[in-house]
Amino acid sequence: MLTVTHYTILSALLFAIGAITVLVRRNPLIMFMGIELMLNAANLAFVAYSHFLSDMGGQVFVFIVLTVAAAEVAVGLALVVAIFRARDNVDVDEIDTLRG
Repeated sequence: MLTVTHYTILSALLFAIGAITVLVRRNPLIMFMGIELMLNAANLAFVAYSHFLSDMGGQVFVFIVLTVAAAEVAVGLALVVAIFRARDNVDVDEIDTLRG
């Protein structure tokens, strides 16, 4: 039988993998995938605790987080495309200003 501890450990591992991805990789698309992995790890923890506490608050909060994640991806990908069109390079270390 799986307990809330198992879900919490899995959530922590997924969050750590996402955080390492964001810190190590320099490609913005890979960084977005790391951020999404961290958000989904938090969602897993919310759903697990919501289920074990028999409270719907965590599951409602997951919908809010998913909405914010979708908006983040849309805006982030638009920025990446705009930067790529302007500079032909999307390396995060070389992008220091966002001038028009």
